[in-house]
Amino acid sequence: MTNPPLWKASVALTKPEAADVSAALELDGSAQAVLIVEEPFADGAVVEALYTDAPDAAYLSRITGRDVKVEALPDQDWIKLSQQGLPPVRAGRFFVYGAHDAGRVPHGVIPIKMEAGLAFGTGHHETTALCLGALSDLARRHSFTNVLDLGTGTGLLAIGAAKLWKRRVLASDIDPVAVEVTRENARANGVVPLVAAFTADGLTHPTLSNAAPYDLLIANILAGPLTQLAPAIQKALAPGATLLLSGLLYNQEKLVTSFYGDLRYVGARRSGPWSALVLKKPSR
Repeated sequence: MTNPPLWKASVALTKPEAADVSAALELDGSAQAVLIVEEPFADGAVVEALYTDAPDAAYLSRITGRDVKVEALPDQDWIKLSQQGLPPVRAGRFFVYGAHDAGRVPHGVIPIKMEAGLAFGTGHHETTALCLGALSDLARRHSFTNVLDLGTGTGLLAIGAAKLWKRRVLASDIDPVAVEVTRENARANGVVPLVAAFTADGLTHPTLSNAAPYDLLIANILAGPLTQLAPAIQKALAPGATLLLSGLLYNQEKLVTSFYGDLRYVGARRSGPWSALVLKKPSR
């Protein structure tokens, strides 16, 4: 596969400023990925965002209030390069690992094999690990039979849910590359019969609407889409259903939950500036 060209927008600032600038770039919705690179022994940080089309530096500078620089990246698989050699991740009951760690899987865990690829989600980002931990918590008290992973990325969370509850999980993403990666990862983890992945924008796809209502819906996307999709997501939930939301920052929690006023707040997991929220729809 030919790797798509990438453009990088970057802005240097202090660590306390990084979360707000990162949130502004994420809420814009056009970036493929946004990350914060911190200096370990200094107060400095750099916020970087990757784009498949050249972004407007002046526009990004305006929405962030900072001087944003834009540059073209060489034609390489930057996502794969950034993930090569990453250590395994332990999150809740899960152990997420690559082929280079196949001999290091401990006993008593739920293993998920994830290779670096073109889609987001190897368990190393805080939001993915938070969601895996939240799913582990939910499994102690609940069993779900109709699950949707909305914006599945690599399919990691869908695979995790399938392994937890041994039930069919729908996994959708707007990106067809992510859908193909999810199918490959489902094969690698022996859950092909349980994970059905397909390309869909939001919840309008007939397969999604016909399978509703769901008793568990997972949406690890961004704060902007979470607010925009709130009416459709709430409508897709069965009475008493659980909703797991992530991809949002701690300072975006009140904004996001304000769009889900019909649901009850159950709890949250947090790591650094990131949050994962668990909400519940009333039984009646």
